[in-house]
Amino acid sequence: MRRKFKAINNGLIYFILSIGAVSMVVPFLWMVSTSLKEKKSINMYPPQWIPDPVVWANYPKAISVFPFFQYLWNTFKITGLIVLGILLTSALAGYAFARMRFRFRDAFFMVILAVMMIPGQVTMIPVFLLVHDFGWIDSHLALIIPSLVSPFGIFIMRQYFLTLPKDLEDAAYIDGCAPPRIFALIMLPLASPALAALTVLTFVGTWNSFMWPLLLISTKTKQMLAVGLLQFQNQYGGEYNLMMAATLLCLAPIMILYMFTQRYFIEGIAISGIKG
Repeated sequence: MRRKFKAINNGLIYFILSIGAVSMVVPFLWMVSTSLKEKKSINMYPPQWIPDPVVWANYPKAISVFPFFQYLWNTFKITGLIVLGILLTSALAGYAFARMRFRFRDAFFMVILAVMMIPGQVTMIPVFLLVHDFGWIDSHLALIIPSLVSPFGIFIMRQYFLTLPKDLEDAAYIDGCAPPRIFALIMLPLASPALAALTVLTFVGTWNSFMWPLLLISTKTKQMLAVGLLQFQNQYGGEYNLMMAATLLCLAPIMILYMFTQRYFIEGIAISGIKG
């Protein structure tokens, strides 16, 4: 009886997960299909899932009608610097909160957890005023500098460092290894799954950022891809095939990154929540 109940329970779980997977995959497949269609085939009824003919020319045409490569370079530069900054600050702070003993350590960590609960819209105006006072409006510094520290990143790294055996550090101390070397040569390489997970999450969040670049950047040549897509939509809103092609090109770096880091991403997310 228990085995039968377990089989039914597992079947129900897989059924629900399958429905969720299909509901997320079908819109993506429709976007791919639309990006390869002629304009007259987009609104056909019944819908045409397999394009006939397949129009690969939509992709180079979508790139040519707006400054795609300029937006791509801006987005890569901003995203790359923010990812590197968050990895560095999160790893250092996470290690300090997990392994070091200092006054008010737990209180400081509680403050970081509290900051995680504050919506970004609440801090948008104060940060904007600070950026304005520094003279960074319409500059990439306004997008990069305020984003170099992540409370969520500190939390993820702290949780992961707590799962690593303390014996590793004790052995290194006995061999005369100083704390900076222990962190750089022992702890940091072992934390690669958490770093990979944080890299993917930060990359996706920064790559898709829209409101902050729209608010701060007014020069068209300095803009990021997400805002560039809005400008593309305003000019070519009726060209759904080109719009879908441009969107897929913007999504391609995220999909490639996730393909190469999927194993580490899942492992890092799973382990980071084990120990509190």
